[in-house]
Formats: sequence, structure tokens, C-alpha cells
Amino acid sequence: MARTALVTGGNRGIGRAGSEALARRGLAVVLTARDGDAARREAAALRGQGLDVRGEQLDVTDTASVDACAGRLAADGVAVDVLVNNAGILLDVDGPLLRTDLDVIEANIAVHFLGAVRTCKAFVPGMLARGYGRVVNVASGWGSISDGVPGPAGYALGKAGLRAVTRKLASEVRGDVKVNCMDPGWVATRMGGSGASRSPEQAADTMVWLATLPADGPSDGYFYDRHPYDW
Repeated sequence: MARTALVTGGNRGIGRAGSEALARRGLAVVLTARDGDAARREAAALRGQGLDVRGEQLDVTDTASVDACAGRLAADGVAVDVLVNNAGILLDVDGPLLRTDLDVIEANIAVHFLGAVRTCKAFVPGMLARGYGRVVNVASGWGSISDGVPGPAGYALGKAGLRAVTRKLASEVRGDVKVNCMDPGWVATRMGGSGASRSPEQAADTMVWLATLPADGPSDGYFYDRHPYDW
């Protein structure tokens, strides 16, 4: 039976590329987005290519939305084996901490940090009960602790928090459940801009690799192009 992967922010960019790549690897994919129509539209396009993709509305900043998505899947007998926390925003392109509005920081934290907490709480217990799971958190070099959290304040703090979620959850899971984090690099998406050096497909390669790790694969790691990096 095929594993099922749920991808947040799957309607465009890295999430869209990762959803397609996972489906081509033979996984059933639940492509989610805050805009349910966008999720269903992209899922339909991928189904048109013969891929097993389902579109679902899921807003990672809204606990009720996350729980409602989980409830719909459970009602249809869909068990999420792989969770890809990819949803992201970039509101502050050049923001030092003391000059960044608090609402910008809170918005980044709501998506990148608390959003991942919400989805993990909704889907990881099922992985633990079944004894198998893969969690892939899409972070950023701008949130690197070892590099001094170099990005714009709101975004950097949110992505640094996502790394902390990774490490904390990895220390708590058991069985064949793995939790890892990745840096996609500077990617040519709506967020990254057309001048970025990497394609969504290049970035999605590490996502797919972490989502399909064998039982002896790594956990509690941070990776760029499949190579481990300092936190």
C-alpha cells in the first residue's frame, strides 16, 4: 500500500514541486493550501498527469482549519505517513529586530513555528501509533543558529523556531518515525524572486529524500542538498 504524504503550502513553489515529485515516487499526496480552491486546482492538474493527489484546505495558522483537515482525512480512511511543513511567508525583507513591527514577527511565528507545531500535533500521533512516519520541516539558512540567525528578524526568528521544533520533536518520537529539517537554498519562487539561483525542483530533491528515508536513515538532522549542516 502506498504511503501518504501531506504537504503544506503545496499549491506553488517548492511545495508544488515537492508534491509532484512525491507523487511520481508513488506516494499518495495530500496537497494543502490556505486557499482551498488553489489546492484543489493544483491537485486536479496533477491528477490529470495520472498522479494520486488530493487537494485540501489547510491554514497552518488556524487550529480549527488544521483539525478540520485531519478530520476529513480520517473520515475517508486516509492516514498521513509523511508530513512536510513547507508553508511560509516573507513579510520583512530587510528587518533588524528592534525596528521590525511586532505584528510582522508574530505573523512569521504563527506560520513557521506555531504552524508546524499545529500540524505535528495533528498528524504525528498517528505516525507513532502505526510505528512509521517522516516529518520534513522546510527551514532556511536565514534562521541558522550557528550563523547568527542572519535573515530579516521576523522571518529568521520563525525559521529558527522551526529548527527548534525539529530538534524537540525528534527527541520525543519513537519507532520508525524520523524528524528532520532542510534548507532549500535561494529558490526561484514568488517568495525568492526570479533572480534566485535554484529551481523549485532542485530544492524539492532533499524534501523527497527526507520524506522517503529508509529505516536506517537519519533523524534530528538539518540538511542542504542531502548533506548535513550545523544547526
